[in-house]
Amino acid sequence: MAEALRVAVQMDPMETINPVADSTFALMLEAEARGHALWHYDVRHLSLRDGRLLARARPVRVNREAPHYTLGALAEHDLAGMDVVLMRQDPPFDMAYITATHLLEHIQPDVLVVNDPAGVRNAPEKLLVTHFPGLMPPTLISADAEAIRAFRAEHGDLVLKPLYGNGGAGVFRLRPGDENLGALLEMHHARSREPLMIQRYEPAVRLGDKRIVLVDGEPVGAVNRVPAEGEARSNMHVGGRPEKTTLTAREREICARIGPALRARGLVFAGIDVIGEWLTEINVTSPTGLQEIARFDGSNPAGAIWDRIEARRAGDV
Repeated sequence: MAEALRVAVQMDPMETINPVADSTFALMLEAEARGHALWHYDVRHLSLRDGRLLARARPVRVNREAPHYTLGALAEHDLAGMDVVLMRQDPPFDMAYITATHLLEHIQPDVLVVNDPAGVRNAPEKLLVTHFPGLMPPTLISADAEAIRAFRAEHGDLVLKPLYGNGGAGVFRLRPGDENLGALLEMHHARSREPLMIQRYEPAVRLGDKRIVLVDGEPVGAVNRVPAEGEARSNMHVGGRPEKTTLTAREREICARIGPALRARGLVFAGIDVIGEWLTEINVTSPTGLQEIARFDGSNPAGAIWDRIEARRAGDV
């Protein structure tokens, strides 16, 4: 049995999580089952003082039955005294998120941070995927209205996404002949200087947008997410229906292509999205899908993640 670890979980407030769906909750349950001690803190309670990384944190116990968590007394902790920090707060991937990655580097390599903060910072989810030619559908990243219109003239049916968004927020499908492109670009540029990601619409999304979980670059399970009627997005919190699935030969090819890069970057837990034959995103900030995969195929992807964390702490990988 692995040595008991002191684990700090940097995440959103405990009261906001859904215990039947949240992947961080699944990771915490698995950690507790293995005898590891857990502390919870919000990223807003992270401070760097004279080179020491401090967090106001509470010890936490988690449970499948209500009440789903119990918090102890709030106290300041030097994170250098932890064995593992799980970086699991939800995006948006903004300057606050980027700053948190810089702060967490102060406790490395003595503390194992999952995912590696420099790896997360240098792998924005909609940009990392562009480094794997031949795996993506036709894609444009630009803030230039003329470039976007030219791309539309070539491909017709498009999906527009904020480059640093998450959870399907701000994602639009623009059919041929839709007259809203100009207004959408105006709305976006009124609030942001960032480029957009524009991709050719893939009709195969009606059959599902598959989330595949990779642990240290190796696939450990998948769930298919079928969009609701009248909805272009497949995210489960906007009505997407999870379904049992298996990996195709093409999906295994995709995993084999990207796996070594994920492993080299210290991205222990990643979730990729595949529509039809195409890789659309690589999620590394706070990937989801663990509980759905476990329910459908009886596997334990949270256990696979902890196996790899424990092996890394022991110096076995």
